[in-house]
Amino acid sequence: MDYQKGSIEELSLFSYALAEEMTLLVYTPASFSPLYKYTLLIAQDGKDYFQLGRIGRVVDELHANNEIENLIIVGIPYASVEDRRRKYHPEGAQQEAYIRFLAHELVPFLDKEYPTLQMGMGRALIGDSLAATVSFMAALEYPNTFGRVILQSPFVDENVLQQTKKFKKAELLNIYHTVGNKETEVKTTDNKTKDFLTPNRELSKLLQNQDGLYHYHEFEGGHFWTHWQPDIKSALKKMFSKQMDFSIL
Repeated sequence: MDYQKGSIEELSLFSYALAEEMTLLVYTPASFSPLYKYTLLIAQDGKDYFQLGRIGRVVDELHANNEIENLIIVGIPYASVEDRRRKYHPEGAQQEAYIRFLAHELVPFLDKEYPTLQMGMGRALIGDSLAATVSFMAALEYPNTFGRVILQSPFVDENVLQQTKKFKKAELLNIYHTVGNKETEVKTTDNKTKDFLTPNRELSKLLQNQDGLYHYHEFEGGHFWTHWQPDIKSALKKMFSKQMDFSIL
């Protein structure tokens, strides 16, 4: 079935936190109008989400069927594998600066340029693997800014687990968390093999014991876009369903 297609615009924003020009891929739905308010979905690994995840096409379908609230997607591409690790990894030299960029530079820019809801539950983060990790860390640091987060097979280390244990504002967050049941030997970009499944299960136990909205699922498969792509529709329907009224939280 053919759906009205939204449009993707490439913008750039200079980040003082990172001291570099950042590329933004901004999707607006076919029915976009400045008269409506929109929820923001900010995607780390932004180009991958549009190309491999086909997230724009998924949102076109969900919007056409009136299944989700009005969404603007902002994809932030990475420049290289090394750049991605610097910005996304818990021990990356630029991770703290990247998270500051998201909260203090990107959000004010988007709130100025687009008709956004301008509240925590009106902003969501999404990422896969290390991109999920930095999305999660940003939500833990700025829960009043980013109220929803979608984690697809996040990289979880002791740093992530400790930050989760210290977090005391779980009631502010709505988290969707999936991982593959075969992610026990994942080849990482630093040429190592790591078990993603066990630490993700540990993270899940911590989050299930907190007060926020939390959904966890283990899919059949490994650490690949072939599994993350079909999960995107489920994540969006779960997190942005018109039936969910976040104004009461």
